[in-house]
Amino acid sequence: MAYDFENIISPERMRKYVEACSHDTKRARLLYRINLRLSQEMFALVSMFEVSLRNRIDKEMKNVHGDNWLRDFIFQGGVFDTDRRVEGTKKIIKKAYDGLANNGRYTHSKLLAEMEFGVWKYMFNNVQYRLTGRCLLNIFTNKPTSTKSNHYDNTYIYNELDKINAIRNRIAHHEPICFGKSYPVVTDTQSVIECYNAIMRLFEWMAIDTKGLLYGIDHINTVCSKIMSV
Repeated sequence: MAYDFENIISPERMRKYVEACSHDTKRARLLYRINLRLSQEMFALVSMFEVSLRNRIDKEMKNVHGDNWLRDFIFQGGVFDTDRRVEGTKKIIKKAYDGLANNGRYTHSKLLAEMEFGVWKYMFNNVQYRLTGRCLLNIFTNKPTSTKSNHYDNTYIYNELDKINAIRNRIAHHEPICFGKSYPVVTDTQSVIECYNAIMRLFEWMAIDTKGLLYGIDHINTVCSKIMSV
């Protein structure tokens, strides 16, 4: 059974787990499985956050730019058509729009659903934040007021979203999220906890009741404890 597991998953993929478990292959297999559980839990949380963030952005953009703002941004003369610095975002939106429109399936909601997390993250970088009217911080109604030492501006939000996006991408590419960056390899869930805290903080700033929204799916701290006990 152990032989089959390591060869099916591949020795290369198991290497970090084996090293982190002091070459105890039984513990390594257990750690692999719990990492999968942690990835499932984290992806569910990120999914809920992504949809919530997207919907808040959409509501604010509709108020400022109209009901089809995302499509209109890439049309001639649109917000993302007039500045080469946002060419990457424009291409992503246009590809999705063309795919829907060519099949007669375009609706604003379908176009929104086609967007990847990175699109929403980059709405808060300096260029896109300014181009879209400097209004997106309005979605964080409970955000603290900035001080000289703590700037809770669009750049702060962008950096928080970048952390979340990094975890999301690791999970999507089947990479482990239970290790730190140090060598030798050790189990470390600090980056997961930081991402979790960032999500919960941004939920709070959006005035979203996490107890109600995440009922039954928030087990991150419990699974992180299991990871560290392997």
